[in-house]
Amino acid sequence: MPRTRKKKKKPDFTESRFEIRLSGSGGQGLITAGVILAEAIAVGDGRNAAHTQSYGPEARGGRTRCDVIVSDGDIYFPEAVRLDLLLSLTQEAANAYTPLLKEKGLLIIDEDAVERKPDRDFIAAPFLKKTKEKIGTVVPANIVCLGFIAEYLGLVTKKSLEKSVLERFPEKFAKSNKAALKLGFELAKAASKRIKSFSIDEEICETEIDRT
Repeated sequence: MPRTRKKKKKPDFTESRFEIRLSGSGGQGLITAGVILAEAIAVGDGRNAAHTQSYGPEARGGRTRCDVIVSDGDIYFPEAVRLDLLLSLTQEAANAYTPLLKEKGLLIIDEDAVERKPDRDFIAAPFLKKTKEKIGTVVPANIVCLGFIAEYLGLVTKKSLEKSVLERFPEKFAKSNKAALKLGFELAKAASKRIKSFSIDEEICETEIDRT
């Protein structure tokens, strides 16, 4: 079951620029996840969003990342420098990028892959394990993570996210991707029972999730 360290305060996500980093290892599909997330926010929800990704040695099996910037104004610098949200699916990624989180930023980790838990507040969920158990392969774990983010934070509407996911992949993967999104929603709901939802400025992120 998802675990979390106890939160003393809700983070204050009130700045006009919201920085997200999805991180893990090459082959986990996190760059694709970042593209999907940015498209869902920008095209589906009509807000300003941009994404950048790592290339070179990091993207060939080692540490990899994708940044998504959401803003209520124009985005002139699309790379993340002070993270509001960090998702890490490996120990190496968590070690490398956690120091870049703002003091009240949100850290989400895979509870099994990140064995040495960070010395700060975090949310841990069994993304890789549950994806393998429920879907039969870890391949759509990136989509599970997007479902988690959508349900937990309301950063993107479910309707827009599902549309972007289904349009990104061939029709034959539609069933497994829908299952992956559903699993992400379920993991987020389980986490929400253990901690109050984070509050994000309505100018950046929708606070009411489309649950249709």
